Amino acid sequence: MQTINNVQKLRVLFIGLKYDYGVPSRGHSFEYINFYDTLSRMTNRTVDLFPFDEIMRNHGRDKMNNLLIETVHNTKPDICFFFLFTDEIKKETIRIITEREQTITLNWFADDHWRFNSFSKYWAPLFHWSVTTDHEAIEKYHHIGCRKVIQSQWGFNHHLYKPVTVSEEYDVTFVGQVHSNRARLIGKIKDSGIHVECWGRGWTQGRLNQEEMIALYSRSKINLNFTDSSPGFRLKPITKALLTRRADNYFRLNSLSEIAAHLSTLFGERRQQIKGRNFEIPGSGGFLLTQRADKIEEYFVPDREIAIFSSEDELFEKIHYFLVHDSERESIRLAGHERAMKEHTFQKRFEDIFKIILNK
Repeated sequence: MQTINNVQKLRVLFIGLKYDYGVPSRGHSFEYINFYDTLSRMTNRTVDLFPFDEIMRNHGRDKMNNLLIETVHNTKPDICFFFLFTDEIKKETIRIITEREQTITLNWFADDHWRFNSFSKYWAPLFHWSVTTDHEAIEKYHHIGCRKVIQSQWGFNHHLYKPVTVSEEYDVTFVGQVHSNRARLIGKIKDSGIHVECWGRGWTQGRLNQEEMIALYSRSKINLNFTDSSPGFRLKPITKALLTRRADNYFRLNSLSEIAAHLSTLFGERRQQIKGRNFEIPGSGGFLLTQRADKIEEYFVPDREIAIFSSEDELFEKIHYFLVHDSERESIRLAGHERAMKEHTFQKRFEDIFKIILNK
């Protein structure tokens, strides 16, 4: 770690997907857009990218893992910041880097609300540090011997997600996949006489690109967000319980213990979890009406910075209310953006994480 003018210059190697689910035609991944891009813009940080999906597609899994070990050994990063997908990075590769190289290894574990037992608990012991967005997972990490665990949260890349000066041409919009009971709820909103437009996988209008989505948040009077996960008994989730798909589109059969953990999660009760949209929409200057999620009140003040609904009746009631109370909606929108910029950027998240792991 270099010291320049009494300021430590941190070298970070970010190891994550470059493309969404490893598929170039789908565009850049969430972690590339939000994590790598944010890290690369932070001051006093030298950030290198190891896009394991792209390298694996060109050279194969074994060669990619060898190249990762060589890259860490040659570049000597202070922190290896992982965002694992499935098992593209071998456990032995992580173990070698953690135990033999002079670097701190850290992985951001996404979706511990439902993925801890089927994924995180098998991989977390390989790293020096683990990051989770689930406050209830902290005890689970401690139970498997992982004491160095940090609770953080999703956020937004404020360099890319910004308010756009446009007119509010839509009453209500939703961006996200069709699953759970979303289509039914959207249908009931339309039946109540409200004009609502939807984009994403499964909707007629399809997906929006990054710029279109960000602009939509400013073009909408109300941006909906649902915090539910996809339902248990469907072919796709059951297939995922049996098979693991890697970023190179290779499928492997899960072990019996993995299958049991997947099925237990699949048919168990799922908690409503905070999602990236909870921060992206206010961060982009949009008015957010979101389904209640676990601890959401710790990040925004309800009805002052965002609006929250806990039932179908409350959803319909608040849509009708805020469509006709323009000044109140505008006040909440502005306060939500201010709070997001102050506390919920990914830059703020990463700064806090680095302070902890570097004991500063």
